[in-house]
Amino acid sequence: MRAVIFRLMGVIVLMLVGAGLVGWWFGPLPAALVACAVALVVIGVDTAAQLRVLAWLKWPRHDNIPTARGVWAEMLYRAARQLRLWETRVAHEEDKLKRFIEALQASPNGVILMDASDQIDWCNDTAAAHFGLDPKRDLRQHAVHLIRNPEFFAYMGAKRFDEPLLMRRNGSYGPLLLSVQIIPYGEGEKLLLSRDVTQVERTEAMRRDFVANVSHEIKTPLTVIAGFVESLRALEFSIEERDHILGLMQEQSDRMRHLVDDLLTLAHLEGDPHQPAEERMDMRQMVERLAADARALSAGRHRIKASADAGGLRGARTELTSAFSNLVSNAVRYTPPGGEVRITWRVLHPDYGDPYAEFSVSDTGIGIAPEHIPRLTERFYRVDRGRSRESGGTGLGLAIVKHALLRHQSELRISSQPGLGSTFSVRFPLARLDLAKPGQAAGAPDAPRADRESISA
Repeated sequence: MRAVIFRLMGVIVLMLVGAGLVGWWFGPLPAALVACAVALVVIGVDTAAQLRVLAWLKWPRHDNIPTARGVWAEMLYRAARQLRLWETRVAHEEDKLKRFIEALQASPNGVILMDASDQIDWCNDTAAAHFGLDPKRDLRQHAVHLIRNPEFFAYMGAKRFDEPLLMRRNGSYGPLLLSVQIIPYGEGEKLLLSRDVTQVERTEAMRRDFVANVSHEIKTPLTVIAGFVESLRALEFSIEERDHILGLMQEQSDRMRHLVDDLLTLAHLEGDPHQPAEERMDMRQMVERLAADARALSAGRHRIKASADAGGLRGARTELTSAFSNLVSNAVRYTPPGGEVRITWRVLHPDYGDPYAEFSVSDTGIGIAPEHIPRLTERFYRVDRGRSRESGGTGLGLAIVKHALLRHQSELRISSQPGLGSTFSVRFPLARLDLAKPGQAAGAPDAPRADRESISA
């Protein structure tokens, strides 16, 4: 403001001085002409400066700010400063928008933005995978035209978005179950959120099956015991008959106890996040003990053979013993009398790669059909339910084996042919092996060949 006043005062003084001097010498008319000329020059200079400023304001840039004097220079300075502030704010907002879009892209849920006409404004890659969309090609297309699903069409038409919609679709890796939720916002716009709940549904189905199986497994022996108790109270039995009934009740009680023990073991293996306390186990002694248990369970009805290379295994003794015992007891139970069960521990040194060890249990039993093998380690899965119950199995043995081996970074392999028998092999990595003999420090020279020969029982 002060610069404007000084400029006006300067122009007035210049006009008065010029007009006064000319009027002193030439009279009033030339003085008036001089004053007008000075005014026209000032107006012309201001007009030129104004035109330069207007031209710059149409396409303002920092590198082509026009030169000016006086008030126009002040105005250009202030305009350029506001331009820099505006560009800084725009860049900041664009960066925030970019990071927001990146966050939506990284979301595990699908996100679709729709306008008031249900046309797609934007979608992330997860939503594109859920609904088979192209994030660029399908923009400005109606969602109901692209997501061809009768349930979704009815959901959008009803406009009741309080509850999510569960809809099934065929994805790239198989059928999907999607939870779709519409959230209205703004002036009729909509936010569509999609979530893949396929695994949640599978887990819930497994939970229902697990509860149903446990209830059935416990209910059956309880029903038998309750019937015997009622019979003992209502009827008179001889001593032999009473002893027989009590024996049957004891069998059912043992069955429930084994089931509860296996459930507790499985719950511990699945729910304990900590690595088990490890110790060195002599596998020759382990194989000999497993063979002795197999002979006791077989009661002379099978040929039990065992062989073991020298060396030890590091791991949780309780968990690995439980896993190995389950494999051995299954082999004995499902092998007809006169068959053979072989227990083997081998330390292998391949030509390529690190050494590894393999514990295997082979039998000449009834075998398993190929379609059943992938599901053998599921809880309560039985190939033959009647035979499994007759043999005293709970249906949890191989599930316990799987989880115990997973905690020891080992791999279970199953090969079987119906009518010829089965082989269950467990492969342990080098990190789990202790090839030194008891009393020999790890890393000491290898024992003589004779000390590493297999033993047979």
